[in-house]
Amino acid sequence: MIDLRDRDIMSSMEAAKRWMKADDYVRQVYRKSPERFPVGTIRKFGKQLVVTRKGMEVVTGETEIEAKQFASIRRDPNIRDL
Repeated sequence: MIDLRDRDIMSSMEAAKRWMKADDYVRQVYRKSPERFPVGTIRKFGKQLVVTRKGMEVVTGETEIEAKQFASIRRDPNIRDL
């Protein structure tokens, strides 16, 4: 049985926010390239997409913490290149 209280399972919009992406990021990636998500890391319930932490890490190539760190670096006007 899936425990929906698990923080490793989240809505597509919550995942996008946690990884500092546009609100529709997960939906766009899933629509264009569903094979990028490993089997069992994303599922559609009606109109709602639910994704796991592992799915987001594979698709984005970074952990949630790394995504937040890189986002803060990208916003820093004193840093020109990454």
